[in-house]
Amino acid sequence: MKEILRSTDPTVIAFATTLLEGEGIAVFPLDVHMSILDGSLGILPQRLMVADRDLFIARAVLRDNEIDPGS
Repeated sequence: MKEILRSTDPTVIAFATTLLEGEGIAVFPLDVHMSILDGSLGILPQRLMVADRDLFIARAVLRDNEIDPGS
C-alpha cells in the first residue's frame, strides 16, 4: 500500500476517491474519523492509499484532474 493523497479538505478526498474508483483503482481511506480527536476543526489530514501496482496510474489520474498527488 502506498499513500497517494493527504489532505484536510474532505471535498478533495471525496473527488479523488470518485476519480480513482471510476478508473477501477481500489482506494483505501485512512484517518477518516480523526476529526473526533481534533474537535472537528479539520486540522488532521485524511489519507488515501492505493495498492503498489496502481500507484503510477493513480498519480496520473489525479494529475490529469489537477489534484497534486505529492511525490
